[in-house]
Formats: sequence, structure tokens, C-alpha cells
Amino acid sequence: MNRETIAAADLERTQHENIERARYAFELDRRQFFKLLGGGVLVCACAGSVVAQESGRGGRAEHELPREISAWLHVGESGVVTVYSGKAEMGQNIRTSLAQQVAEELRVAVSAISMVMGDTDLTPWDMGTFGSRTTPTMGPRLREVASTARDVLVTMAAERWHADAATLVTSDGKVTDPKTKHSLTYGELTRGQQITKLLPEDPSLTPPAEWRVAGTPVAKVDGKAFVTGEHRYAADMIRPGMIYGKVLRPTAFNATLVSLDTSAAEKIPGVKLVRDGNFIGAAGPDQHTAEQAIKAMRAQWKAPAQPSNKELFDYLRKNLDTSEEGFRHDAGSVSQKLPPSAKTLAATYTLQYIAHAPLEPRAAVAEWEGEKLTVWTGSQRPFAVADQLAEELRLSRQQVRVIIPDTGSAYGGKHTGECAVEAARLAKSAGKPVRLVWTREEEFTWAYFRPAGVIDVKASVGADGKVLTWEHDNYNSGPAAINTPYDVPNQRIEFHPVNSPLRQGSYRGLAAPANFFARESAMDELAHLAAMDPLAFRLKNTNDPRLQAVLQAAAEKFGWGRQKSTPQRGFGIAGGTEKGSFVANCVEIEIPRPGAPVRIARVVEAFDCGAVVNPNGLRNQIEGAITQAIGGAMFEAIRFENGKILNPHFSDYRVPRFRDLPQIEVVLVNRKDVPSAGAGETPNMGLAPAVANAVFAATGARLRSLPLLPQGTVPKGV
Repeated sequence: MNRETIAAADLERTQHENIERARYAFELDRRQFFKLLGGGVLVCACAGSVVAQESGRGGRAEHELPREISAWLHVGESGVVTVYSGKAEMGQNIRTSLAQQVAEELRVAVSAISMVMGDTDLTPWDMGTFGSRTTPTMGPRLREVASTARDVLVTMAAERWHADAATLVTSDGKVTDPKTKHSLTYGELTRGQQITKLLPEDPSLTPPAEWRVAGTPVAKVDGKAFVTGEHRYAADMIRPGMIYGKVLRPTAFNATLVSLDTSAAEKIPGVKLVRDGNFIGAAGPDQHTAEQAIKAMRAQWKAPAQPSNKELFDYLRKNLDTSEEGFRHDAGSVSQKLPPSAKTLAATYTLQYIAHAPLEPRAAVAEWEGEKLTVWTGSQRPFAVADQLAEELRLSRQQVRVIIPDTGSAYGGKHTGECAVEAARLAKSAGKPVRLVWTREEEFTWAYFRPAGVIDVKASVGADGKVLTWEHDNYNSGPAAINTPYDVPNQRIEFHPVNSPLRQGSYRGLAAPANFFARESAMDELAHLAAMDPLAFRLKNTNDPRLQAVLQAAAEKFGWGRQKSTPQRGFGIAGGTEKGSFVANCVEIEIPRPGAPVRIARVVEAFDCGAVVNPNGLRNQIEGAITQAIGGAMFEAIRFENGKILNPHFSDYRVPRFRDLPQIEVVLVNRKDVPSAGAGETPNMGLAPAVANAVFAATGARLRSLPLLPQGTVPKGV
């Protein structure tokens, strides 16, 4: 098929600067990963059980956006509408929201839609599921396809009845002539044949104000399968003759293999060595045998001295990466002379590395049929993983198929395909399908982290409460949401790339949570310097009506200003915009007595992402983002020393628990006059600064480092 590049179509709908920001965070150097692994990797694989193979269609060319409706949508004789998208379902419920948008334009029930997603042989090429881009890019594309398909079906019915197409109506998956009462289902019209029409340049779409299916709280598609355990994740896949993989990891990052003795492992019944260059492994009858074979290996590693998290922030300042392009924005002049009445702020904000900690660790099942490789794995970028497999295994791209089962979360942490490559290498050497599942310790150690950072802010405020100057220097964490949404006449904003001591990459929101934290904390500090209410101060310094609207909506729901903060109870606020969405958080914290642990008691978040496609799904996204953000705000941090992660288990790495959950209230600002934006990331950005500001309001302690309260209590002397 002739296809245009989907990347070009996506770029037409997405701000260029957001794409560039995303590239910094997730375009990871795979060579760095294998450097961290060291000079050799040892893998064990063991035999497993059998099920029937799946069948499928293939042969799509990549990197092209098809204009044929048939590439995206097929109407079966039974009336089931199959929709194809390269996006991946990671728990964000886009399977439902995309189905809603197709159902809206095609005038069918959501239950009539079957979504085929993340299959590189079946779906059109896609850049990946990241950056809150699915709703603003794939949503409109599928709506265009469905709208055009509807017009084709109406035309087919009109020709059959010799009627005026303009007089026919569509509903419930059928075309009806109101005059004659004749009706035909879509399946009867197509008889299962492909709709071959090309997409027009400007298809008509149903405006959000007229939505009947989109915009409604449709229940999660396939939700029952997840609740009952029927759904199969990548780690649940079983192939005929499948064996199980296990990897021997180096003792530290950047370690090199000095010696290896596999004699004891070879004596284990059913185990044989597998070698692929520096990749060394074994195969055995079951998972337990694979683990025992790994334990029987005798490997010696040599690792260089490496920094620890204790000296992290000095390290980041001193190790700039001059080969990486930074970012700078200037407006006015920050060096101008300030009026005598102006007050100034100079503050440094820091944040530690944190882990993605998905409940489903990396997993892959790889199967070879001759020179054709198929891999089932959890990834946000199936086509990029297919490219990686082709490159690492020296295959043509047409020899590789990647299938993404609905995956148990990623949070930006599954852009790359290391596990898929490892499983594929094992399967190739062993001559059998291989399942490889990373342990929790492997996930914490060998996956990449959210970048740590140091952010310096210098700013000034006039006697009238207007911010006069703003300087923002971000070291390492990234440029996402680095520009201020406030009306500051004189600005200098810079991102400085750093040679990170740990492998780092995309995290939910990229660097936006870091830049939000620094900016909204500094804005709170400026508000106090100006002796103004923090909400009034923000409203005074922005003319953006959407930012003003979410700040006011959150404040109204929260009851901002009705109570004053006390040593036992503090109130904080933060807001901002990123990726076309606007967010504001109001937070209430509790401190029962001096020195007692701080608890987040209540969070109100107002969120505007344009026209809401599924209010239930959006509300769930927001509540989930707030819950996850509690960890990064309060206690999550990776501890490391000399190339070793010191807390690679949930017992040592604390994530939010039920007892940490506050009362969460969500205010949806539904803007049907604005195109829908994504909501997977921006809802998590305002929590940390709002909590920090609430702690200050209660205690007078200004906390400028994330996590804010790793010990649970406000540090003395802050």
C-alpha cells in the first residue's frame, strides 16, 4: 500500500517543541545499557508447556501513514468493526477512548468495536505511546477514518436504493431511508469486503458539543478480563515447546567480565550452554532449573569506582555533557536594574532518581520460525522495539514481528526492548521459544530511571506583586515544561545536559514534574515575599484564561482561603500547563503534633485537557497520577553507591500504600470548544510543589528537595 509517514502526520498535530523534549528523555543509547551490563551476559533458559499458535496477517510497510480506510478499519459481515492502531494499551484505557471515538463517528455501539493494537504486522506504523499524544493524534485519525467509512456506507446504500444519500441516516450500525423505512446493516452493505476508499483531505467530524458516545463514561473495554485474571500479559504467553530464560547480571554498572566458570551449571540435568558472542546462557527444563543454573555460575567482575547518591548534586553540576544540545529561552533582559522596592529570590531545588516501579516488570516471549522472529512483550514503542531487534540480531525489518499484549503499566519506563532482545537471542541459540521475565531486582537495577536534577531559580518581584525577572537553570532532569506560564517580561531559562551516573530516560511527564516543582515552589516563595495570597499572586501574574480557570476551579472546590494554616494543618497550591493541558492542585497536609509524620489529608485537582472523551477514564487517570505522584513527592528515591543499587526491592523502595492515600477530589474542566489533549502525564505535575507549599504554610520550613519527607517528618533546622 502507498502510505504517507505517520510521523509527519503526528507532527502536524503536535507541537514541535514537545516532540523535541520527548526525544531527549526517551531516545536512550542502547550502547549505554550494554556498557552498564559489562563485558558479558549469562542467560539460562528452561523448557515449558504448549498452546496452539496464533495466526495473523502481515506484510505492512513501515513508516508510512496509509490513506486507505482498509488499513485502519474493517467492517465484518456480522457487523463487528475491527480497528487497527499501532498504539499500546498500558493501563491508561486508550483501548476504550479510541473505541469510543470510532463508535461516535461510525454511529455504532462501543461493544461493536474490536481494537487491534500494537502489532507490527497488523497495524500501521506508529511512533509510540508516549508524551500524552494518543488522544490528540490517534484519536482524530481514527475519527477521520470512521467518518469517511460512514460516508462510504451511506453512498453504498443510496446507490442500492437509488436514493439521495443526503436524506439517509445512520444509527446503531445501519443505514436507514426515513422515507421508505428501508434499512441495511453495515455488514450487509459490505458483505465483509474491504472499504477501499481513500481518506479525503478534510473529512467532516462530529463536533464535541454533539457527541453521543464520545464524551460519556463508557466502562473499560475488556475490564472483566483484568478483574478476573483472564487477561494474558506478556509473562503469561505460552508457546509450543517454550523454554524459560534467566540472565546473570554483572555485580555493578560498567563492570567487565574477568572470568567465568560454567562447569557446575553444565552438570545440572537438562541444562546446556547457550552462546551468542558475549551473550552466554543455558537452557533447562523449568524456571527453577534456570535459576539454579545461574546460581551455579562462577563469574568474576571488575567495576570502576563510581559516585553515590550522597554526592549526586555536586556531580551533576560538574559533569556537563557538551555533546548533547541543551535548551535556552530568553525574553527581555534579566540583567536590568531593579527598582529599590523589588525583592529577590535565589533558591536551589533538587530531586533524586526514582524508579518507574511498574507492577508488571519487563517480560518477553520470543519465537523463531525459520528466519522469522515474533516477540510478545510489554512496550510503549512496538515498532521501535522491532527496529531494535532487527538491528541487534542483524535481520531485515520484515523478518521481525512485535506484538504488545495490554501491558501492566509503564509510566514512560518501557520505551526500549532489552528484554525482547535477550529473549530473542536465547530463542535463536536454543532453537525453541523462550520466555524471559525480569525479576523485581532486575527491574529496579537495569531499567532506566527518572533523571535526577538540580534546578537554580533566581527571580524578583515588584511592590505591586508582579514578577519582574525569572532565571531558571535545570541541570540534567530535562527541558519539558521548563518555560514559565506566567507573564514575566524578563526571562532566561536554560537546560544543561549532564553525563548521568545512572541510566536515565522517560518518566511520566518527562522533566515537567521537576520543573513544575521548582517553578511553583519559587512562585510560592515570591508570593510570600510580596505578602500576597499564593492564589491571588498566581492569578495576578497570568493572563492565560485556561490557567486562571483551573486555578479558580480547584480553589473553589477546595475552599481556598476559608481557613488559615496552623502548625497542625497547612494548605498549598500549585498550577501550570504542559502538552496542551492545564492543571491546578490544592493540598491540605496534617501534622498531629510537633515532630510527628506529615500526612497528605486532601487533594483537589482541577484539570482541563480540552474536550473530554471519557470522563470516567480521565478521572481514573488523574486519581492514579496523583497517587503515583505522592511517592515522588514524599519518599521515593534510588540509593546507589559504586555502581550498585542499594534498594532494589519494594521492601526497601517505598511506593505509596493505601495508608498514604488522601481524600482525592477531581474537577474536570470540560472544554468542548478546544480539541482533546492527552491526560496521561500532566495530572501528576502539581502535587509535589503544592505539598511543599502546604508544609511551609504550616511549619515555616521551606523544603526544596524531592523527596520532601523521606523520613516522614519535617527535618529540624530547615
